Amino acid sequence: MSKPIYILNGPNLNRLGRREPEIYGTTTLAEIEAWCRAAAAGAAIKFHQSNSEAQIIDWIHEAIDEGAGIIINPAAYTFTSIAILDALKMFKGPIIELHISNIHRREAHYHHSYVSKVATAVIAGLGADGYPVAVRAMKGLLK
Repeated sequence: MSKPIYILNGPNLNRLGRREPEIYGTTTLAEIEAWCRAAAAGAAIKFHQSNSEAQIIDWIHEAIDEGAGIIINPAAYTFTSIAILDALKMFKGPIIELHISNIHRREAHYHHSYVSKVATAVIAGLGADGYPVAVRAMKGLLK
């Protein structure tokens, strides 16, 4: 696999390890990135986080041209962003939607995902451990 796997993280995920640890745990985003690179076992990874919807869309556009697959934790944009949905619709490879918490066990406003409409697969509720699971799953989807 010569094209990279894009791992895109949405708003407030830069605060992992300090943000609501009872929901999101104590693992930092830097630790998650290291786990993803280890799980990739040499496969190219582009790992990004932004609090800006526009920046996430720009990375999706980059992945359309240069990426093999997208793993995306759009965080709050999952439930609000038709713009991210529209960008993901253009991506021809596999997309894994990822959530640290089980969004279906949370308040009702977390139950409707725009991203799920285009995702190949959804991983939710495994905590930070869901990230390396997603990387291994993406490698399988790309074989």
